[in-house]
Amino acid sequence: MAGGKIFQPNTKIRFTNVSVVRLRKGGKRFEIACYKNKVTEWRTGVEKDIDEVLQIHQVYMNVSKGQVAKTDVLKQCFDTEDVDKVILEILKHGEQQVSDKERHHQLDNMFRDIATVVMEMCINPETRQQYTVTMVEKAMTEVHYSVNTKRGTKQQALDVIRQLQERGTIPIARAQMRVRVVMPAKDGKRLKKDITELISAMEDEDHGEMYEYVCLIDPGKYRAITELVGKETRGAGEVVVLSLDTKNDDNVS
Repeated sequence: MAGGKIFQPNTKIRFTNVSVVRLRKGGKRFEIACYKNKVTEWRTGVEKDIDEVLQIHQVYMNVSKGQVAKTDVLKQCFDTEDVDKVILEILKHGEQQVSDKERHHQLDNMFRDIATVVMEMCINPETRQQYTVTMVEKAMTEVHYSVNTKRGTKQQALDVIRQLQERGTIPIARAQMRVRVVMPAKDGKRLKKDITELISAMEDEDHGEMYEYVCLIDPGKYRAITELVGKETRGAGEVVVLSLDTKNDDNVS
C-alpha cells in the first residue's frame, strides 16, 4: 500500500523458557536456542527428537540479538555448511548457559540429592541406624564438598562417603543388602567360590536338592550376583532381596 509502513520482522529471540547452548570454535562464538531441561534429556538419551529440544532450527552468533551465523562462517569454523550437523555438534559439546540464580538453585538441589543418596546407602555403624539427610548435608559442609554438575549424583555420593570415612567426620559405613541365592545343587557347588567372592558375609547355607545361601552383600554387587546366577544356571537360579540390613560386617557371625 502506497505510503504505508514496510513491515520489518524483529529477529530478536523473545521466546520464554529459553536455554542457550554456546560453543566457541575457530575463535568465534556460536549459539542455539533450546528449551530448558530438554538439553539434559537429549544428552542422556531420554529425548530423541531434536525438534523437541530446539526452540528454532537455526545457528546464531548471538541468540538474544538474533544474529544468525552466516553460511561462510559455518564453513570456515565447522568445515561444513550443514546447519543440522553444526547444531548437533553445539548440542553435544556446547556449554549450557544459566543465570547465577539458576546455577545456585541447581547446585543446592544437587547437593541435597547427593546427601539423600548417601543417606539411603549408609548407616552409622555404631548405632546401626541411618542418618537424616540434614545430618549428611552438615557433614558434607564440614568437609567442604563441592558439587560437580557434570558428574552423576551416585558417583558423587560415593566420593562423599569416601571423604567422610577418610576424615572421620562422622562414623559411616555402607548398609548391607540381605539376599537369598537359590540354585540347583550341581550349580551351587560349582559357583560357591565365585559367589563367596562377591558377598560380604554368609549368614546361612543349606544343601539339599537346591543350594540356598542367605548372605549380606554390598548393594553395588547385586547386579553382578544376579547376572552370574542367571547366566551360569541358565535361568534355573534366582537372587531374592530379603532386606536392606543395618548390621555391619563385624556383627555378622
